[in-house]
Amino acid sequence: MDNIYSYTRTMLEDYFKGIGEKSFKATQVFEWLYQKRVSNFNDMTNIKKDVIERLNNDFDTSFIKIVKRLEDKDTYKYLFELNDSNHIEAVVMKHNYGNSVCVSSQVGCNMGCAFCESGRLKKVRNLETYEMVEQILLIEKDLNIRLSSVVVMGIGEPFDNYDNLIKFLTIINDAKGLAIGARHITVSTSGLVPKILEFANFPLQINLAISLHAPYDELRNKLMPVNKAYNIDKLIDAIKTYYDKTNRRITIEYVMLKGVNDSEEDANKLVKLLKGLNVYVNLIPYNETNHIEFKATDQDKVLKFGKILQDNKITVTIRKRFGKDIQAACGQLRSKEVK
Repeated sequence: MDNIYSYTRTMLEDYFKGIGEKSFKATQVFEWLYQKRVSNFNDMTNIKKDVIERLNNDFDTSFIKIVKRLEDKDTYKYLFELNDSNHIEAVVMKHNYGNSVCVSSQVGCNMGCAFCESGRLKKVRNLETYEMVEQILLIEKDLNIRLSSVVVMGIGEPFDNYDNLIKFLTIINDAKGLAIGARHITVSTSGLVPKILEFANFPLQINLAISLHAPYDELRNKLMPVNKAYNIDKLIDAIKTYYDKTNRRITIEYVMLKGVNDSEEDANKLVKLLKGLNVYVNLIPYNETNHIEFKATDQDKVLKFGKILQDNKITVTIRKRFGKDIQAACGQLRSKEVK
């Protein structure tokens, strides 16, 4: 039995056509699920009893569970238990311009980035679409807030769960779904080139962020094993193709690792690599963990690195730290409960 929260509105329209009903009932069900937040089909008062009976027989409406919520100023970290007893995490960040959430896309991760806590547990499985959607629904209900932006940067490589990701993006953007604007949604990838090229054909104007973290192959091979399959030249070619098709600027994520990728020489190599591309660089202060030996670059050196990029006409931002004290910052999420 499929979970109803894994269905896009188009999929529901096809379902209703298949049982001899009008397709507009999909919109009615979506309005109940996402606008009125009613998950019990029996409470959907404008739908016929025989149709409700079919829905109850054909669909599951179960939710994942909130196990724990940790708070740190304007940051909330959620530990969820899935129906098979696996765990994932998501993080909410309150900004003066709205509330954003970082959601997970897999239980564990196979990318094996050397500096990332989230990847220490190898991939157990992909999340189903409903398990991604319900992270948002449960958080909004728990905090009694509206989430205005979504980043798929939690546990997992989103493009390694491509089909479920696309359904998730479609549902949360749908005007009758969660109605989150496409330009307020960002997907981050470690560099799965074939999926970047496929994503270029996706009709919604979702933001794309690419985790680069090194300006040359020798170093990136050490930090990110994915580079051995899709090296920097292939990645840059994919970026160019993506931009040519979408006309959308890409974010380049670059975590600052002390004594590893933060020298002036590294900055100049990054300039040479990105010169002429419609990208901006997001420098990420590294969030240290107990299990990984990398250290954070000193703030003055981060600023110096950024200035080299700016002086060469590359737009730079430095990510603000959120949730470091509750292990909710970038690269610190885990797929299991930690006592």
